[in-house]
Amino acid sequence: MRRALALAFAALVGTSPAARAVEPVRGFELERYLGTWHEIAAIPTWFQRDCAYATRATYTATAEPDRIAVLNACRTEEGELDRALGRARFTQDPGTAALEVTFVELLGAYRWFAAGDYVVIALDPDYRWSAVAHPSLDYAWILAREPELPSSTLAVIEAAYRDAGYDTCRLLTSPQSPGAGRDPLCAVVAAP
Repeated sequence: MRRALALAFAALVGTSPAARAVEPVRGFELERYLGTWHEIAAIPTWFQRDCAYATRATYTATAEPDRIAVLNACRTEEGELDRALGRARFTQDPGTAALEVTFVELLGAYRWFAAGDYVVIALDPDYRWSAVAHPSLDYAWILAREPELPSSTLAVIEAAYRDAGYDTCRLLTSPQSPGAGRDPLCAVVAAP
């Protein structure tokens, strides 16, 4: 519950007057997006502070029309599993990758007043990786089907974030195993 409230608060304060329009991917196919994604890099957020490594997001269809079940999971420093359950829904037509996500569930229903924007700004044609943004430019997640991406792919993704107005040095790589470090995406892409 603590994690859900933190995510709700972040969603509420995440949009500011300085927010800009980030352009979502068009021709989005939800069925291809469903499944498990590994977090490759992200802008560190206080509501993920307990996540030390192996951060994943799993999206599944629900019985509710136009709703997606969201399971975010990671391992803490102690190796314990930390999970947050939520729901996502489209904010535009389902062919446009603009969604909102909430982790606040009260009285058996998810509450959208506490939802945060989830905008896919770049997507591999084969749905092997995804670049997720937020209009505030304070949140970003690089997701992939595998726990690693080649540096050439990271360069393509980094360019998409730069084009959207992000400082790509704020995105840090996400450890996949205990004790691994975090490196700025701009440095990873610049390295030979």
